Amino acid sequence: MINNTLSVYGASNRAIDTDLHSTNVGHKGIKELESTLSLSPSVPLAISSRQTWLVFAAAVFLVSVPVFVEAPIVRSLPVLSLAMTGFWIWLSFTLMSRPQTYIWGDLLLGFSWSWLAGAIYWGWLRWEPAWHLPIESIGLPFACWCLVRNWGKVGNWFYLGSLFGTVLTDIYFYIVDLMPFWRQIMRVEPEAASQILQNALIQVETPWGAAWAVILALVLSSVGILSLGRNQKHWYAFSGAVLSTILVDSLFLLAAAIA
Repeated sequence: MINNTLSVYGASNRAIDTDLHSTNVGHKGIKELESTLSLSPSVPLAISSRQTWLVFAAAVFLVSVPVFVEAPIVRSLPVLSLAMTGFWIWLSFTLMSRPQTYIWGDLLLGFSWSWLAGAIYWGWLRWEPAWHLPIESIGLPFACWCLVRNWGKVGNWFYLGSLFGTVLTDIYFYIVDLMPFWRQIMRVEPEAASQILQNALIQVETPWGAAWAVILALVLSSVGILSLGRNQKHWYAFSGAVLSTILVDSLFLLAAAIA
């Protein structure tokens, strides 16, 4: 009987040890799981950060497209350039219909307004600079309407950033009195524009022109850099559009210098 009692006692102890071991393993597994879960948010954050900078890069690229791609098309084929707006809008809504590509469709929709404005102005109204800002603002009511409803923030803020850069550039043209050169260039063949560009460059290189160029660059840089501090995709799209204005304006200045 004693032997039977001892054997039962020993079995009981082994069972208790087994339960304790299982409990420890279970606690260890839970702690490891909690540790893994606590680290897991860093993965989507890293992806989000990378995507945010991709939005910035895409915004810079899309501001350059109307200048260096649309301009040659619209000069010879304005109707085709105008019709391509429909393609951009269709493509943007197609991309927005998928969660994986929604943000790029959103950005492309804002770009569609810039493309439409460029097609209309540079296709039929480029001889008169006074029409430039009204035409470039063609998408402004739609962008404001969308933002009030908190929809399409990336694309609409991109459009607003592009429009902001255009407004400041046109203001500079008015202040430095470059509009007469604009009208002249639009009425001559490209090969005859060299002397006009040189005359415009002389106007820019005056103390008045240089001072306002610095002010323009400082305002664009300040607005663009401060927007990056908000650390949101739509602000990065806005910043990319604003800062790329400096790049585009600098390329035009370089073109005038080597003309």
